[in-house]
Amino acid sequence: MTLNGWIQIALFCAIIIAITRPLGGFLTSIATGSRNFLTPVLGPIERAIYWLAGVRPDQEQRWTTYAVAMLVFKIFCFLFVYAILRLQVFLPLNPTGKGEITPDLAYNTAVSFLTNTNWQSYGGESTMSYFSQMVALTVQNFTSAAAGIAIAFAFVRGFSRKQSSQIGNFWVDLTRVILYGMLPLCIIFSLVLVWQGVPQTLGGSVDAMTLEGVKQTIAVGPVATQEVIKMLGTNGGGFFNANSAHPFENPTVLVNLLQVIFIFSLGAGLTNFFGRMVGSEKQGWAIFSAMGLLFLAGVFVIYWSEGHANPLLTALGMDGSLGNMEGKEVRFGIAQTALFSTATTDASCGAVDAMFDSFLPLGGMIPMLNIMLGEIIFGGVGSGLYGFVLFAIVAVFVAGLMVGRTPEYLGKKIEAREVKMTMLAILSLPLVMLGFTAIAVVVDAGTSALSASGPHGFSEALYAYVSAAGNNGSAFAGLTANMFWNTTLGIGMMIGRFFVIIPALAIAGSMAAKKTVPPSAGTFPTDGPMFVGLVIGVILIVGGLTFFPALALGPIVEHFALAAGTTY
Repeated sequence: MTLNGWIQIALFCAIIIAITRPLGGFLTSIATGSRNFLTPVLGPIERAIYWLAGVRPDQEQRWTTYAVAMLVFKIFCFLFVYAILRLQVFLPLNPTGKGEITPDLAYNTAVSFLTNTNWQSYGGESTMSYFSQMVALTVQNFTSAAAGIAIAFAFVRGFSRKQSSQIGNFWVDLTRVILYGMLPLCIIFSLVLVWQGVPQTLGGSVDAMTLEGVKQTIAVGPVATQEVIKMLGTNGGGFFNANSAHPFENPTVLVNLLQVIFIFSLGAGLTNFFGRMVGSEKQGWAIFSAMGLLFLAGVFVIYWSEGHANPLLTALGMDGSLGNMEGKEVRFGIAQTALFSTATTDASCGAVDAMFDSFLPLGGMIPMLNIMLGEIIFGGVGSGLYGFVLFAIVAVFVAGLMVGRTPEYLGKKIEAREVKMTMLAILSLPLVMLGFTAIAVVVDAGTSALSASGPHGFSEALYAYVSAAGNNGSAFAGLTANMFWNTTLGIGMMIGRFFVIIPALAIAGSMAAKKTVPPSAGTFPTDGPMFVGLVIGVILIVGGLTFFPALALGPIVEHFALAAGTTY
């Protein structure tokens, strides 16, 4: 670890803090339908969209109707993407003649992109045509991210409204998020990426002659437009197989820093949006503080771990002063790698600028643990906020048990229905992560896809299902997906997405119908350090009790084995 590295991390933190409040105000204007600086230009387009779609923007929905609208939209998205991928060979914008995509891969990819997971069991530049990349995948990057923010809008309305049966209109929320939020930001930052050297072209691959006199085919394409939304929308699906470790996706140190800022920006802004909507920005800053402390802890562990050389190499007398550079970009170094790796797994992004499979065991454990905790540390756009608030509900429930009082959060009583829905959402993730891993490591179809044995092979399998159920999409590497993995990972993605969203909307509907209880002497304050400490403790205890045995079988035992000179 170096002073220069910590300065880079501190600069990133300062930028995120600085942009959180402006973004929170902008998101609030989108959620409430208030006039903003884009309204004169985009307002007529918005009204035209509602007219063409037959949507009445003044007609709000109950939580059940909101959920059904979201599910219908997702079913359509699945069929749309699946059809394009299966018919890719017959569709235009395929200058390099990409071939047919198998049914299991098309299914896995369609589920992956509609759930905002963006797990990729393929190499983008060698598998997908430009039409598939743009019309199927990039479009889903917009819609899946916008749907997540729309759910967050509805969820927060549940806490901000009093004795109401309605939590908004899904179609209006979806339209406004894309039109006023995603598109303008992506247009601006796509141009920034092009300026920095990210390709944006519909031309075919470029042939070059190497110094050895060998012909090399260099894949290019509409990269910048997919790159910016994959970060802002915390999607993570790369145009190239190497993702953000590829020099065309991530050509400079400035782009690397911008990408990490993109990953956290909207998630951070949503914390301020939450505070504004419930009438106290301190509530939002309390959530921001808890997320920030957990983020810094993860960065520290990865930076510390990867700042040490592999003990097997130092035992051979090799210089370990540079730390563990295996699997990392020399252009970025360990500090920016630690920053990127923590941010992408805190949020449900999944983009990577280094290969986690090459990290030292404890360094590789942190990305896995971040996802296991539900990616509530700023999190995926929308999902991070409502995922964190679910843990906040557990925290105030625990506080209520301590003093023998009905728990309250933001003036709303937390009763049996809310607690049941909260636990359903929280427990559905470890059920998928651990259940499918247990199956995969004992059946031939599962173990045959792993490149390593022992605890490292177990980590590869565990990380895959953790990433899928957590809707992250990053990979530990070393896993060659087959039909078994494509199918089970697809199931895990759907459970991980919708078994959290539906209970969250049910909680929103229940809370919106309640009246607000005035604070009293026995009310537990949820905008101060005590609440921040309690909710962090609940997150770590729940995560520790649930996942420690699995982590002990993987990265933890590998750490001690490596120190003893054993590899797998």
